[in-house]
Amino acid sequence: MIVALDGTVLLVAQPDLQRDLGATVTQVQWTSTGYLLAVAAFLVIAGRLGDRYGHRRLLFAGVLGFGAASAGIAFAPEAGWVIVLRIAQGVFGALLQPATLALLRLVYPPDRLGAAVALRTSAIGVAAGAGPLLGGLLVAHLGWRAVFLVNVPAALAIAALTLAVRVPAAPRAGGGRTDLVAAALFAVLLAVLVHSLAGVPEHGWAAPRTFLGLVLVVCLAVGLVLRERRSAQPFVPPAVARSVPVVASMTILLVTSGGMFGALFVSTFVLQNGLGLDPLTTGLRVLPLTVLMVLGAPAAHATLRRYGARRVAITGQALVVLAIVGLSALGPASPWAWWSATFAVLGAGFAVVMVTATGTVVGDTPPGYAGVVGGLKQTAMNVGPTLGIAVAAGTMPPHPSATPLPGAGLPASGPAMGTALLVLAALAGLGLLPASLLPKARNAVPTAAGQPCRRRSSMQKTLS
Repeated sequence: MIVALDGTVLLVAQPDLQRDLGATVTQVQWTSTGYLLAVAAFLVIAGRLGDRYGHRRLLFAGVLGFGAASAGIAFAPEAGWVIVLRIAQGVFGALLQPATLALLRLVYPPDRLGAAVALRTSAIGVAAGAGPLLGGLLVAHLGWRAVFLVNVPAALAIAALTLAVRVPAAPRAGGGRTDLVAAALFAVLLAVLVHSLAGVPEHGWAAPRTFLGLVLVVCLAVGLVLRERRSAQPFVPPAVARSVPVVASMTILLVTSGGMFGALFVSTFVLQNGLGLDPLTTGLRVLPLTVLMVLGAPAAHATLRRYGARRVAITGQALVVLAIVGLSALGPASPWAWWSATFAVLGAGFAVVMVTATGTVVGDTPPGYAGVVGGLKQTAMNVGPTLGIAVAAGTMPPHPSATPLPGAGLPASGPAMGTALLVLAALAGLGLLPASLLPKARNAVPTAAGQPCRRRSSMQKTLS
C-alpha cells in the first residue's frame, strides 16, 4: 500500500519539485523512470532472496530502506540527488512487494487466502485513488518534500509490525546458490525493456532508440534462455516455469494492466483536451473506476469461491475489454453518467482479474518458490502499464488537438484516439486465452506438500 501511495502522490508533487530545485523536464521524468527501472530490474531477484533468506527479513530491510531513501529525498539539495535516491527507493521497494505476497501464503490458511488477496487488492485501490488527493493537500500546504516525509512514520510502523508478528517458517526448495549471471541478465533485460517502452511516448516506435532497445531485449532474452537451459540452478525454477496456472495468471496481469492503464492514458487526453476539464475534474470523472476496484475485490473473492478461477477470470477479462471499447465511443457529447458507468465497469473488471489472477498465482505456487513467483507477478504488473502506455502513444497523434470535429464525438484527433482505445481493447482481449487455461474447479485446497488438489465428490470418482 505504501508503494502504491508513493507512486500516485509523486505525480502531483513533480511540478512543485521542478520549480523548487530548478530541474529540467528530463530530470523530473527520471525521478519516475529511475524508480520504475530499479523496481522492474530487482523484483524477481528480491523474490529469490526472500525464498533463500526469509521473506520477513526482506520485508523488514525493504521497508526501512524505503523509509530512509524517502527521508533522504525530502532533504535533497538538488535534482541529481532526488534521482539517485529514487533509484535506491526503487530497489528497496522491490524487496517489499514479493515479500508481502509470500507472507500472505505463509500466514493465511488456504480457505482464507482468497479473502486476504482481495483485501490487499482493495488496499492498493484505496492507496492509488487517495494518492492524488493526499499529494495535492500536502503540496499545497507543506510543499513537495512533505510527500516523501510521510513515508517515514509509515515505514517505521510497518517495520515494527514486521518484528512483532510471527510467521511460520517457509519451506525451502531448490537449494544451492542463485545463478548470478542469469540474475544479472534478467535484471538488465527488464531494465532495458522498461526504458525502451517508457521512451515510446516521446520518441515513437520507429525511433532508432526504441528499435535498438527492443533488439537488445531480444538478444538478452535469447542469452537468458540459453543460460537457464544449461544452469544447474536456474534463476527461474523449472517448477515455476512449467506451472500453467502461474504462467497464465502472470500473462493475464500483464496484458490486462496494459490495456487498462493505456486506456486511462488516452482517456485523460480526451477528457482534458476534448472536454476541457481541469485535472481535478478529470480525476473525479475517473473516480468510479477506483471505487469499483475497492468494492469489486471482495465481491470477486466471493464469486471466485462459487464459480472457479476460469469462469471468473474470463468474465472479468470480458468486462475490461467491453469497457475499453465503450470508452472509444464516448466524447464531449456523451453524458457524464455514461463516462462514470464505463469507468465503473472497467474498475470492476480489473478488480475481478486482479483478485483471480493474484489468488491463482499465490495458491498454485510450488512450495519454496513464493518469493520468486511474487516477484514475477509484480514484474508483470510493472511492465504491463508501461507497455499499455507505449501502445497508446504509438497509435495516438503526436499533438492531440482540442478542437472537436464537426459532428464527431471526440476532438480533432478523435478517430485516432478511438483507434488507440480499440487497439488497447485488443491487447486486453489477449488475456482471454490464458484465462481459459486457469483451473475451473470451484474448490482448490493445497496438499501437505503445498500443491493444489481438487476436491472430488464420490460421483465424480465413480465417473472417472
